[in-house]
Amino acid sequence: MSEALSIAPSAARALPQHPALWRGGELARMRVPGVPTGFAALDRELPGSGWPVSSLVEIMPAHEGIGELRLLGPALARLSAAGRYLVWVAPPHLPYAPALAAAGIALARLVIVRPRAPQDALWAAEQALRAHVCGAVLAWPAAGVDYATHYTELRRLQLAAEGSRALAFLFRPPNAAHSASPAGRRLALDTAPGGLAISITTRRGAPLAHPI
Repeated sequence: MSEALSIAPSAARALPQHPALWRGGELARMRVPGVPTGFAALDRELPGSGWPVSSLVEIMPAHEGIGELRLLGPALARLSAAGRYLVWVAPPHLPYAPALAAAGIALARLVIVRPRAPQDALWAAEQALRAHVCGAVLAWPAAGVDYATHYTELRRLQLAAEGSRALAFLFRPPNAAHSASPAGRRLALDTAPGGLAISITTRRGAPLAHPI
């Protein structure tokens, strides 16, 4: 027979201020601060005030080249300046070295991985995270691969991210927003007058009412 849990009135009044308690209407408190994105408005809307360490982030641009790498540029530059390696798995195009250098990214810290088979991108990204030598791992889904049917691989990638101290980014098409994902953060990117519109579709906290 179970017993009812009794909480003293004084403890009940103090409970809302407990540091381990999270309310659904506010951003979660993170044990490890995030890596600043370089954009103050975005940092304010991300738990941990930046890109989360040890968590998978999905980036879903409306179309390729919309500005997704420019969005990650400040964080990648910070990590490479600290001597951390940046691993890019199956990028759709060869990175343009002068642009990366102009963004402050140390080219000597950039590693490009080309899997033998396109469907091996998730596996390669998982291995990079488990190596514990990277500051960030970026992976692009293979064209024609239905990742909605690869939830197990996505879950393995999320677990690998949790066991690392790196940033983990997975680039997916916009229709991926309709499929389940273990990612702790999901951002949809679209064009906006004079810049980029960012919608945070998944985060631990109240939904974002308007794009950034």
